[in-house]
Amino acid sequence: MNTRLIPVLWLAAAAALAGNEAPRTIVELQPLRESSSIPIRSRAGREGTATLINLNPAINAWYLLKVAWKDGRAETTYHLENANPRSARILPGENGLVITEGRDRHPCDLFSSDSANALDQGRASPVVFYPLCEGRIYLRNAAVGHRTTLEAATDFLREHVWGGEKIISLGHFVMGDMHRESGTLETGSPAAAPRPAAGDLPLAALIDSRYSGKLLGSFNLGIDLEGPARTGLTPGAWYPAEGNPGIYVSILQPNLIDPGILASYRNQVSSLDGIEASALCFLVAFDLDSFELGYALGTEHPKVGWSDHILPQMKDPALPGPDGIGTISPLVATGLLSPKQAAATVSTFTAGFKRTHGAFKSGDLALRNRGSHYGFIENGVVFSKLQPGLSTVFVLADGSLGMKTWTEADDALLAKIRHARQNGVPILDSGVPGSLVNNWGAGNWSGSGEGRLRTMRSGAALQTSGRRRFLIYAVFSDATPSAMARVFQAYRCDYAMLLDMNALEHTYLAVYRRSGSGMFVDHLIKGMNVLEKSAAGELVPRFLGYADNRDFFYVMRREARP
Repeated sequence: MNTRLIPVLWLAAAAALAGNEAPRTIVELQPLRESSSIPIRSRAGREGTATLINLNPAINAWYLLKVAWKDGRAETTYHLENANPRSARILPGENGLVITEGRDRHPCDLFSSDSANALDQGRASPVVFYPLCEGRIYLRNAAVGHRTTLEAATDFLREHVWGGEKIISLGHFVMGDMHRESGTLETGSPAAAPRPAAGDLPLAALIDSRYSGKLLGSFNLGIDLEGPARTGLTPGAWYPAEGNPGIYVSILQPNLIDPGILASYRNQVSSLDGIEASALCFLVAFDLDSFELGYALGTEHPKVGWSDHILPQMKDPALPGPDGIGTISPLVATGLLSPKQAAATVSTFTAGFKRTHGAFKSGDLALRNRGSHYGFIENGVVFSKLQPGLSTVFVLADGSLGMKTWTEADDALLAKIRHARQNGVPILDSGVPGSLVNNWGAGNWSGSGEGRLRTMRSGAALQTSGRRRFLIYAVFSDATPSAMARVFQAYRCDYAMLLDMNALEHTYLAVYRRSGSGMFVDHLIKGMNVLEKSAAGELVPRFLGYADNRDFFYVMRREARP
């Protein structure tokens, strides 16, 4: 396909779909999909037709294979993943598929085996990513995503207990300060540590000069740092993570920030109370020259139906969801990375709100676009449309990362987007606090029903330091959006947005250090290790080793990406 025509074709096809208000399948939501059919024949003589659908040829990652036999059995659909989307193309071939890589062609007969065909063998397997065609393709099988005790309890309350949302909101308030850490502040000199070359570090936070000789300590920082052990770090400075070049760690308390920053933009940012001002923030920065971001759906979340959060008049009862679909079937969300992705991944962290809270109840955005449900895209497949006015992190086909407040004009980028996730409104935009940072309802910041906002929160930001760009992930042990804005301002970020909140499982980040055949798992906050499982005495990491019900981001080293 001519890549220059893709944006035009995408917008034309999307406009045609927008005029159709009838419920449709997720396949019909993909404007650039291409399909072709071939006759097939089993070893036993059964005849039929196989139809291959490339859901987005520009991204070339996900396919559907529909198999219909002439004996009247129901059509079966299989979700296939290209193990090498940047170099391999999957095409219909004789009695199956053919994978082309440059001048090489690899035929793959799926239907002429002595027993069941390879697809049915894979479907019956407990393996989530079942290898086909000598491992060049994965059949994606459904998995049951892990839920923590907290998540299971809150889901039960929401679904089965009258007034359950109120109980959950109260629980969030009671738990709000549960994970708060103030750290320790003392005078001293930081221990010497290996330092990257000049200009390679992210920008340090701007700190009140009164604290220039102080060290900030934490008992809960879980990522090992390069160099000798130390009891304290310079507030706002960056330290290289052990065994992972290009990853840096920093800690900060908002009350240590330069007073000029704390006094700025008073109309958009509320004053910080003493509790959140002294609550510790944990940050990790990824050098985008070395790393690339990916995004994956959980087995359950975020869903594609209507949010219960929207105003009644925004819901169209004729549609199962705001995009005209109520299910992602026949696609399969695994809540787990494929073996090739997992091998290249150096970090994972949880993404944004569930669909339940991923829309607006008040303010201007509540009255637009059916409540402005948060959009998301995985591997070039649109699950929910990106909505204007919402904070968006996105990855293009070439691996470049962007963060911005989405506009209708940005729809021209859709044909090039590999991944995208929206979550609320900006905390920072062009380095300036967003206009709704201190507006609880219109900003959909969540918290308790009474508007009590202080709780554990996570956020993501982009920072430019010279010629380098850094993706920053931050966990605030006890904060409102105003405290988040001040911290991201101090680190001189260009853009920042909220991700999730309220608990360690929702603000989880792990970093993976590999040594030979072994792998070490470091958590940003030590308590996050409760999210991991074990089997035969070995650790099984979340998102890499077992499926999870929540969506997540993953960071891959560029030279190792599939």
